[in-house]
Amino acid sequence: MAQSFLSRAASSTHAQFAATALVSGAVVAGAIIGYQQLAREERVSRLKSSIPALEDDRNSAQLTSFGTLVPPTDEDQRDEALAKRAQAGDYDDDLILEQLARNRVFLKPEGLDKLRKAFIIVVGCGGVGSHCTTALARSGVSRLRLIDFDQVSLSSLNRHAVATLADVGSPKVQCLQKRLLAVAPWVHFDMRIHKFDGASAEGLLGPWSDGQKPDFVVDAIDNIDTKVALLKYCHDNKVPVISAMGAGTKSDPTKVTVGDISVGTDDSLSRATRRRLKLLGVTSGIPTVFSTEKTGEGKAELLPLPEEQFQKGKIGELGPLADFRVRILPVLGTMPAVFGYVAANHVILSVTGYPLDYAAGKGREKLYDQLLAGVQSTEQKIARAQNPDDPDVAVGLKVPITAGDVAFLAEDIFQGRSAITHIPTRLSLIRWSRPREAMLLRLGEGADEQKSAKLRLSDLVCMTKNEAVIHLKEVLLGSKSLEDLYDAETIERVERRLKEAEAFEKYR
Repeated sequence: MAQSFLSRAASSTHAQFAATALVSGAVVAGAIIGYQQLAREERVSRLKSSIPALEDDRNSAQLTSFGTLVPPTDEDQRDEALAKRAQAGDYDDDLILEQLARNRVFLKPEGLDKLRKAFIIVVGCGGVGSHCTTALARSGVSRLRLIDFDQVSLSSLNRHAVATLADVGSPKVQCLQKRLLAVAPWVHFDMRIHKFDGASAEGLLGPWSDGQKPDFVVDAIDNIDTKVALLKYCHDNKVPVISAMGAGTKSDPTKVTVGDISVGTDDSLSRATRRRLKLLGVTSGIPTVFSTEKTGEGKAELLPLPEEQFQKGKIGELGPLADFRVRILPVLGTMPAVFGYVAANHVILSVTGYPLDYAAGKGREKLYDQLLAGVQSTEQKIARAQNPDDPDVAVGLKVPITAGDVAFLAEDIFQGRSAITHIPTRLSLIRWSRPREAMLLRLGEGADEQKSAKLRLSDLVCMTKNEAVIHLKEVLLGSKSLEDLYDAETIERVERRLKEAEAFEKYR
């Protein structure tokens, strides 16, 4: 039967035509694929053959002083030789003053003198950091420490201040030194090819070789963990610092400004940095460069990482270093330059004592102190209610919450509004749920006894003071449940915010 079917199929005109078409299609597809492969190989071959051969009289096996395997050009060698002379003092100071004449007129001789003696550290030498460094060197700063572990890539060239195709593959810090020595040969560079982290802070941000402490630090890092570590170190050690926030997805240069870290913005890097710093007790006192530009229809957005990236393995293993970002951010090449020059401008004005007229941002420490006092008061009332036979139970009661914690909750989790009615005035922080167990933790006895409340960030909700009074009476000290007092939508909204707060407990 099967043989009869095959013989009929073989004699069928339709079957023969179909088979012929199938074979022809396979041949054509194979030819196309083969042609594409040959064309690709030819393009790669042409690219490789277009790379100039190294001259035999050059020692190409060793790194140059600029950190590359590409031999320096005659111009590079001339710039380097002139820089060595200039840094050794063999350079006419009148020529330097002539080059800096416009700055000297603007800043006055005494201001320029301060700038020329300044020691500035730039951490992060990509789009923002490279433009900032360039502006500082051109303006007269004579001591620059550049910190960055990364190399120039092809994608760097849309926003880097000085990098060229010849610099691709070389360390960013040495690329900057190489190019800027040709502009300001008297500048002393201290290059650190190192990824900044908290453990290395003291060494990387330490004094110059002669003991001079940094006059200013510029934070141009785009990784949250290292950014927070840098700003926390500078804050705690009273090192002047300015932090550049996210230039990604921004397009309006007129919206870039300087303000205190306490000023809220929609920028994700700014918001995440501010949140983490508050949990570490830093609520204000750090100037930042940020954009007030709002997102809108048709504008670039920071999209979530595609699902296929997650399927490749642990996300942390996809980056060049552990815990480093792996996404390619949408960045308009002009915007990092704007951020970098605004940061450099702030440093120059601050070092020289020139008046800073822009708004520095208003701290809200008084509000945070009031919120903290409110938490303390309500916890004492709950402690008395749980221990009615101990009149002194609330005396000396401590709460494990800081001003930074309440700032984080009020500003970043609850957006400065009541979670119940969205009213933004006369705010208070109070427990959301009645404690299911004794909320008092007692250690020691007598005069050495320490009493504290068992309280987490995710226990507290933001309300107006009037709402908090009712909540305390009816729920925390009364018999009503949350469902008795609030509708389902309000409860769901509050508990969603509390889960968000809980995720940040590990950063405290």
